[in-house]
Amino acid sequence: MDLIPKPDQVASAASNVAHKVLYGGLADLRPMPRTLIDDGPLREVYHYRPQKTTRESGDPVLLVTPLAAPAICFDLRRGCSLVEHLVQQGRRTYLVEYGQISFKNRGLGIEHWVEEVIPEAVKAVSEHAGGRPVHLVGWSLGGIFATLVAADRADLPIASLTVLGSPFDVEKVPLVAPLRPILKLTDGGLVTRLYRLLGGAPRPLVRRAFQLSSGTKLVTKPIATLQHLDDTEWLAQIEAVDRFTANMIAYPGRSFGQLYHRMLKNNQLLTGRVQVGDREVAVADVTAPVLVFAGNTDGIAPINAVRALIGLLTSAPEVRFEIVPGGHLGMLTGRAARTTTWVVLDEWLDEHATPDAPPRPARKTARKKTTAKKTTAEKATTKKAATKKAATKKAATKKPASSGAPDRTAIGSNPDRRFASASSRNLARKP
Repeated sequence: MDLIPKPDQVASAASNVAHKVLYGGLADLRPMPRTLIDDGPLREVYHYRPQKTTRESGDPVLLVTPLAAPAICFDLRRGCSLVEHLVQQGRRTYLVEYGQISFKNRGLGIEHWVEEVIPEAVKAVSEHAGGRPVHLVGWSLGGIFATLVAADRADLPIASLTVLGSPFDVEKVPLVAPLRPILKLTDGGLVTRLYRLLGGAPRPLVRRAFQLSSGTKLVTKPIATLQHLDDTEWLAQIEAVDRFTANMIAYPGRSFGQLYHRMLKNNQLLTGRVQVGDREVAVADVTAPVLVFAGNTDGIAPINAVRALIGLLTSAPEVRFEIVPGGHLGMLTGRAARTTTWVVLDEWLDEHATPDAPPRPARKTARKKTTAKKTTAEKATTKKAATKKAATKKAATKKPASSGAPDRTAIGSNPDRRFASASSRNLARKP
C-alpha cells in the first residue's frame, strides 16, 4: 500500500479487515480431499482424490514430509498448494506423514523412517497405482530421508528423486555455523542431557526455532502487515504460514540426538556416508535421476548448503540443480513457486515419466460371416422387422476400434520433449 493510500487501496484494506473480523481470515484453508491407503507405526499414506473433470494418469508422485513439520507444507492453502497443482495436472498424487510424535516415541531413530516408513510408503503407492514406479519428492529433512532411501534401497520402484531445500553441508547454514565450534568444544553435553530428559525436541521449541529462522521477518511482520492491508493474496499467505508454524510437531528423542550429533555437530552428510542403524548408507549409491532445488533467500538451507548434494550423486544418471525464488517454505509453496518451482517440477516429471503400456490387441471373434447377412437385411427396407433385427446383429458383432498409432500427447510418450527451465534459473539469479 502506498505511503498515502489511494481510494481503491483504502477500500480494499477495509474489505480485507472486515472479512477477517467477520469470517476469521482470508485464506482458503480447506484441505484437498484424500483417502488413507496404508498405515503403520508413525506412518500414514494418503492418496489425493482426482477431480471430477480430470482423469488420473502417469506415474505416481509421493510427497515425503520432513520430521517435525506438518504435512500441510504440501497443501498450504488453495491457490498455493502443491498438492492441488499436481491433482489439477491429472497426476496420481500421494503423501506420507507421521502423525503426532509423543514421549513414548523417544526411542525411535532415523532408521525407522529410512528403513521402514518411507520404503513401505513407496511400495504401497506403487501397488495402489497399478505397479508403476514412484517419483519421490521430499522437502527439507524429507528430502534428506528420501535421498537416503533411494541410496539404500535400489530394489524399490523409484522413477526419480526430487529434493527441495535440503542442506547437505550445515557449515554453510548461517544459523548453525557459529554454534558448531562451541558444540565441539563442550561436546554438546548440556544439549544431550536436555533432549534425553525431554524425550526429544518438544513442539513449542520446534515452533520457536522455525520462527527464529525467519530472522528479521518476525520483527518486521506487524509493519509489513499494515503495508499490505490492501493485498488479499499477501494476507492470505501469511495466515496460511502462521497455521503451518502453529502445527509444528515434536522430534523423537533418539532421532533428534542422531541429527544433532551426526549432522549438526559432525556434518556427516557432507561426507556422503550416513550412519543409519548399524550400517552406513552412501549417497553415491543413488541410481535414480535427481532434481535438486534451492531457494535464493532460504536461511535454513542456503544455496551452497543444498548445492553440496550435487557432488555426492556420482552414480545418478542425471542430476539437475535449480535455484528458485523464496525462503525455506516459500520455495515450495509460496506465491512465486506457482510459476517457478512447480513449472520446473512438471517438466521434470514429464521427462522422466514411464510410457504407458500399449493396449492389448482385440480378441478375434467367430462372427465374420454375419456381415453379408446384415447387408442383405439392410437392403430389404420394406421389411421393418428384418431391418431392426439386422441392425441389432450389426451392433452386437461390431469389432473394437484398432489401437493404431500411439498417442504422442500422453505423459512420457514423446521422446522429443525437452527440459526448459532456464526462465526460472534466470529469475532466481536476479539480485
